[in-house]
Amino acid sequence: MKNKQQNKEKPKKQNYKGEIFVKIMAGILAVLMVAGTGITLVYALMR
Repeated sequence: MKNKQQNKEKPKKQNYKGEIFVKIMAGILAVLMVAGTGITLVYALMR
């Protein structure tokens, strides 16, 4: 039983950097989407 539990914990350590990368990329994309929408609204109101 202990070996199975130890094997399940190892991939979490390996995927930790990947999870951080995915969260950072998701945050950047969310900021870009909000900024793009805001810029589009400002441009539409100025015309």
